[in-house]
Amino acid sequence: MESDKAYFFSGIGGSGMLPLALILQAQGHLVTGSDRALDQGRTPQKFAFLRGRGIALFAQDGSGIAGPDQIVVFSTAVEETVPDMLMARRAGARTVTRAELLAQLFNAAPVPVGIAGTSGKSTVTGMTGWILHSAGRNPTIMNGAVMKNFVSAAAPFGSAVVGEGDLFVSEVDESDASIAHYRPRIAVVTNIALDHKLLDELRLLFWDFVGKPETAVLNLDNDETAVMAAQIPSHKLLSFSLADDRADYFGSQLSPSSGGIVFEAHERASGAHIPVALRVPGRHNVQNALAAIAAARACGVSLAMAAQSLAEFAGLRRRFETVGTARGITVIDDFAHNPDKIAATLATAHDYPGRLLLLFQPHGFGPLRLMKDQLIEAFARGMRAADILVMPDPVYYGGTTERSVTSAHIAAGIAARGRKARAIADRADCGEALVAEARPGDRILVMGARDDTLTTFASDLLRDIEACE
Repeated sequence: MESDKAYFFSGIGGSGMLPLALILQAQGHLVTGSDRALDQGRTPQKFAFLRGRGIALFAQDGSGIAGPDQIVVFSTAVEETVPDMLMARRAGARTVTRAELLAQLFNAAPVPVGIAGTSGKSTVTGMTGWILHSAGRNPTIMNGAVMKNFVSAAAPFGSAVVGEGDLFVSEVDESDASIAHYRPRIAVVTNIALDHKLLDELRLLFWDFVGKPETAVLNLDNDETAVMAAQIPSHKLLSFSLADDRADYFGSQLSPSSGGIVFEAHERASGAHIPVALRVPGRHNVQNALAAIAAARACGVSLAMAAQSLAEFAGLRRRFETVGTARGITVIDDFAHNPDKIAATLATAHDYPGRLLLLFQPHGFGPLRLMKDQLIEAFARGMRAADILVMPDPVYYGGTTERSVTSAHIAAGIAARGRKARAIADRADCGEALVAEARPGDRILVMGARDDTLTTFASDLLRDIEACE
């Protein structure tokens, strides 16, 4: 990676863009940027933070493009017709995608650790990074979510950590096929399921990913990754499972605790077993923890250190995050947006007593078309008779898109399966309906992705509940 370069991030506030911009700035590069959310007045605190770090921000109108010496970084959310892109071409500036740039940094590291999968990869990245950090390995960590352990007054958006060690731990995304750029030494695949792409395409991408590393960490409890594990040479494989005690890392004796879950971790090679007490709840987080233990062990960290570090892992923002409780009603903010994540969130919520009042905001019309039947199935199976779901229109920031499947189609399908669900176009109206319905003992879950204002919305719900007499 060349030093002292000037990078302009178009869409700098994105969950994958912001941490990468911070890593480059920490490495001594000049970083500037623009964002549609900045122009629209959304999430002002995020942009105030970036300005406070000395990052100049511009409107997304091309005015921040200074000339051919700049490297313009863009995400897949930025269309080719956006003025920044048009100006970059006119100015002769070099352009690179966020994923291509991250892959360059990742591949240049002495020990790159890539965390991939349909669900759980952000949490496993956070867990693995925290274990390695606690063990004194000083890793660089790139995550698409805020890791609470790394949040401070100086770093309120703890989604990136710049370390001086050999390890580079990064979440790796398959949604735009950019996973193909990465060459990990240690590769983790948490699971493979329908999300952004059809399964046939996903299989090709993930098979290519696990064919590159010295060590592949795979989940035996997922049909797709179990097939991979059966075909990978044993000396390259570390497996984990909650169902198969022949796995290299096996979890047993799961027991929900107050705000978390405890379990016993077994290591097949050594015969060792050790209790692990997580501060994050849910069976899926036990699987995430086993994946992180396997990755950390591949990096030379002891099983005891991994367990101790996991007991201190505070979780990620918007991963079953309790916003607060008022009048006996608890509000929870969660990132669930695909069928697997929704199923895991509902199962975790039902580990504890209380009716669920759900708001699910789809993250686009395209995902609704792709996952319509699976979304209906996830809610119909995961909800109980007393639970209630409301769905606003999908998040939409402009551009052209096909709207053949809407929130109303999903809600109608769930209702036809005997669960209480309805679509209410305006999100504010959904919030009013939830507050009016809520009773002591209920939990309100706000679910959705690609919209930072959902966190503000959840906080506003808690405020409105507090104001009720």
